Amino acid sequence: MKKTYEVIVAGAGPAGLWLACELRLAGVDVAVMERRTERSAQSRALTVHGRSLEIFALRGLADRFVAAGKPIPTGHYAVLDTRLDFSPFETSFPYTLFIPQAATEERLEMRAAELGVDILRGTAVAGVEDLGDHVRVSAGGETFTSLYVVGADGARSLVREQAAIAFDGFAARNTMMLADVVLGMPPARPVVSVTDENGSVMLAPLGDGIHHRIVLVDPRRMHVPRSEPVTLEEVADAAQRILGLDCQPRDPIWLSRFTDETRLASAYRKGRVMLVGDAAHIHAPMGGQGMNVGIQDAMNLGWKLAAVVRGSAPETLLDSYEEERRPVGQTLYANTLAQAGLVTRFDPATLALRATLNDLLAIPAANRRMAGELSGFDLAYGPEAAAVRTDGRLAAGARVPDTVLAIHGKEEKNLYGLLEAGNWLHLAFDAGAEAPPPAWLDANAVRFVSAAPKHDGIFAGVRAALVRPDGYAAAVVRQ
Repeated sequence: MKKTYEVIVAGAGPAGLWLACELRLAGVDVAVMERRTERSAQSRALTVHGRSLEIFALRGLADRFVAAGKPIPTGHYAVLDTRLDFSPFETSFPYTLFIPQAATEERLEMRAAELGVDILRGTAVAGVEDLGDHVRVSAGGETFTSLYVVGADGARSLVREQAAIAFDGFAARNTMMLADVVLGMPPARPVVSVTDENGSVMLAPLGDGIHHRIVLVDPRRMHVPRSEPVTLEEVADAAQRILGLDCQPRDPIWLSRFTDETRLASAYRKGRVMLVGDAAHIHAPMGGQGMNVGIQDAMNLGWKLAAVVRGSAPETLLDSYEEERRPVGQTLYANTLAQAGLVTRFDPATLALRATLNDLLAIPAANRRMAGELSGFDLAYGPEAAAVRTDGRLAAGARVPDTVLAIHGKEEKNLYGLLEAGNWLHLAFDAGAEAPPPAWLDANAVRFVSAAPKHDGIFAGVRAALVRPDGYAAAVVRQ
């Protein structure tokens, strides 16, 4: 068995798999170690957000996911009646994609296999020791070495524990229920959500044509220990009481109890150890944000860690991973904590607050603000990027939307297609215009293209732009 890798990733969930794919795409020798011998058949997450689909599109993979899912043009905040609208954003994916996590993981693992990632199943990481110039990893009864280790091993991350990184926040205060079942009497609408003095329920099809998912917050059962098994009778009783109808749930394939525990790692990097996904942040599952933020963590870290491992960037570049992504974790922490408060209290004051927020979300600017945060479309790194939210101008640190480019005045290509190899992209919209690169960036890592956008959009007034491998602008030169 091979015992030495450049990077070892602990955990073969979506964040760990995507990180490994990005590293291998850049030529890094990487292994993913996973304690499970097979992928989980259960799907805690059911949605891939628009920004995550853009990430997959940056590598030419979005169609694999879109073909297996169902686009939903709106999202929700705290199961409020006023839905979040994604149509104002400049994107090819103005929706959330309804797709089971198991299907998402299957496609990510397929991508990893195509790239030649070593996935070592049944190999649980048991010890991590940072020795200064390399890391020693104990896993599966064997000892491995690597230059770096990334913990993608979930909420109870052993990697985080071994690195002595604090995981501060709130312990679980409430438990909620999840049931994937067959409905003898499905409702007329495909997606139903109700929140009133009796509790909260959301019901949606799983996408296999057979099963529905029921998510329940039952005020009578909110303090049942998470370890107590959920019963079908418990689900049926609560759903009928809140919905006012008997949907006759039966033949469960998954019954689970989850909590509103909310925590954030005090650091995303410590020496040669880094964290992504649930190892860095956990929260109540509100709006399907956890998996998506984890994938976006991995995208941010992937090209940076690859550049450092390959010797083409200074190690200080890794500091920018925490600088850029931990604030996202802080926003996620506050966002989900607020939502959890709104869906676990059913007193008159909270119900009145929900009604007020319903009205506020009907205001386009307020709706866009929350939709941009949930989807990731409004995420931008650095102070210059704030201009994107205020006046729509492209700035350093902003997300670069896909667009059709006219190359040499005739050939048309999608911008994202020019980034599929994980390279940097320099776009010159005016002859001779140059966007300044980081001092360490080798010109051989950059694809230089002279082009014109078919539609100006966010590129109006831009003479040149340098785009990072993760689809964010590194530098922008304007007229």
